[in-house]
Amino acid sequence: MLRFHDPTLGLGLDLGRMGLTDADLNDPALDRAVAEMSALEAGSIANPDEGRQVGHYWLRAPALAPQEAAEAIRASWEALDTLSATLGGRFDTALLVGIGGSALGPMFLADALGVGPGGLALRVLDNTDPDGFDRALAGVDLGRALTLVFSKSGGTQETRNGMLEVAAAYRRAGLSFADHAVALTCAGSALDREAAAAGWLARLPMWDWVGGRTSVTSLVGLLPLALLDQDWRAFLDGAAGMDAATRGREGNPALGLALAWHRAAEGQARRAMVVLPYKDRLVLFSRYLQQLVMESIGKERDLAGRVVHQGLTVYGNKGSTDQHAYIQQLREGPDDCFATFIAVLEDRQGPSLEVSPGATAGDYLLGFLLGTRNALTEAGRRSLTITLDRVGPRQLGALIALFERAVGLYASLVGVNAYHQPGVEAGKKAAGVALRLQAALLAGEAEVVGDDAELIVAHLRANGRWSR
Repeated sequence: MLRFHDPTLGLGLDLGRMGLTDADLNDPALDRAVAEMSALEAGSIANPDEGRQVGHYWLRAPALAPQEAAEAIRASWEALDTLSATLGGRFDTALLVGIGGSALGPMFLADALGVGPGGLALRVLDNTDPDGFDRALAGVDLGRALTLVFSKSGGTQETRNGMLEVAAAYRRAGLSFADHAVALTCAGSALDREAAAAGWLARLPMWDWVGGRTSVTSLVGLLPLALLDQDWRAFLDGAAGMDAATRGREGNPALGLALAWHRAAEGQARRAMVVLPYKDRLVLFSRYLQQLVMESIGKERDLAGRVVHQGLTVYGNKGSTDQHAYIQQLREGPDDCFATFIAVLEDRQGPSLEVSPGATAGDYLLGFLLGTRNALTEAGRRSLTITLDRVGPRQLGALIALFERAVGLYASLVGVNAYHQPGVEAGKKAAGVALRLQAALLAGEAEVVGDDAELIVAHLRANGRWSR
């Protein structure tokens, strides 16, 4: 469990520097975690708040799913092939409108893999920032642009705002938005009905049993991969292979990873996870993991209803750049974190220049990883290392699946529900209160009293919408 390597997946894991003991490895809680994961895959109700199953593992193994879900998954792959065949060189850019899991996964995959020979460049509108919309649309030939709107319900306001802004840009260009638009949403949702009524180019499925932060092996990830001209089937195969490697008790890398997190976070100091991929292509991985891990694990109460304020903080960027940013504190500051190093064995496709006798730039990159890892070990700081043979669809599928499985197993070990997010809903409700206050201020029905009202008025004034 401390060391894992699967050459067919192109991924290895080394937990030897995480301080695990034989007693840790024999903890009966590990058996319970594996049993709970098996029950989840078998269709147990994983989100009692909403009374639903959580089936993201079925996305790459539909044979495990209930018949209706299995048929829906396979039909989605066929619909993806059909859509890809009909596009036929009409577009050179894809505009993706989404937020959270509907944007982070595609952004990470696009940045890591790039655009294939026949692929579309991908631009993402993942916030309700007017200036951000302008930046994403700058220089885009909308006549050659395909727009993807990803939203389960169509009611997520950030995504709807982005859709309305993009649709207005098409109209200003004298183009039909519907002729360029694809909806990815739940059947019968507000977005589905709107797209059907307007005659959008295509409507593809989301399902309520797939959470946003675990949706990247659904069409949320597969459609962008196909448009990038990347091998989405290899991506699925990599995830399926990692799932198969993480179902048992022995030699399970996700179980070992979850155990290492658990032991590192125990005791007086709760340690954060610092993600350090030594590869520019993986720079967005820490952002992807922030939602996957922190939204899943950050919970006020455990499964027994006790207040525990559980969480695992994730931050990071890339090596070796960030050795110059915060390694000093990781080594000599508070012992409140552990490092996750990610090494990629293949430097580039083709030979590399020797920048000094016998050493390439890639040799230096690996040397900096090893040096930093050893410096942390010398200071008594914990770290783990993940190795990829290269950055390809199969390897990324395995990497993402490894962390998805580890998150579910870790949640079992600490006794929280990884599959709901009440804190997110609380923030949305609070935003609604602020917008109602703004409407009252504009109508003269409220006084400018309190810091919320003062900031609302300052924002309105800065945009020429407040003259009082």
